Amino acid sequence: MSAMPFAPSSAIVETYKAQDEFIALPDFLGAEPVASMVDEANALRSRINRNYVPGIKKGGAVSWFDVAKSAPAIRDLYQSPDFIAWLGAVTGEQLQTCPDSDPHACALYYYTEEGDHIGWHYDTSFYRGKRFTVLLGLIQRSRSELVARLHHKEAQRDDVEVRISTEPGTLVVFNGDRCWHMVSPCGPQEDRVVLSMEYVTDRRMGVVPRLISSVKDAVAYFGIRGLFKRH
Repeated sequence: MSAMPFAPSSAIVETYKAQDEFIALPDFLGAEPVASMVDEANALRSRINRNYVPGIKKGGAVSWFDVAKSAPAIRDLYQSPDFIAWLGAVTGEQLQTCPDSDPHACALYYYTEEGDHIGWHYDTSFYRGKRFTVLLGLIQRSRSELVARLHHKEAQRDDVEVRISTEPGTLVVFNGDRCWHMVSPCGPQEDRVVLSMEYVTDRRMGVVPRLISSVKDAVAYFGIRGLFKRH
């Protein structure tokens, strides 16, 4: 991985704040580190769990358990102290990786069949602290896009809609509890792969929230078996 900037520019921090804790940065990572991650994502296609929840989402996913075992370049980015410090400077928070028991911590999402999509939602945190979502585009041979409506929770402001084609190397950072977003449908014979990394300010989670989170992950992402694969 190329050297991480020591600190984000003031323009990046100001844009993130002005855009309701959301920013998209094209070409954040160069071609070489992205190529290594694309190779790992392609090698993990045999581990994809396909999921379909009518009216909510359709697509494929590979959990943190498989990523941690078989994708060292992706794992190292997720756990990189420099990267975490950079994200903390952008968000203004003391960030941590999710616990290794969380299959959603660092996962790959595959949009490979016609109609693959995710409906409008927040990345609601089941942790006691805040949860931030960090997306990295790996493969974008698709019309499918990330669509976000900024300031959606601010009654005194109109939403501002942004559409992001997650080209390889594009980084998107947002507060999951504030960003109302969706993924538009994939067309026939298209291929889109995105790396999703989750960071939190408090790794603790209560018993009931953990149960709800596990059910959601089993139904909508990784399947029952995917929740019990440990590395």
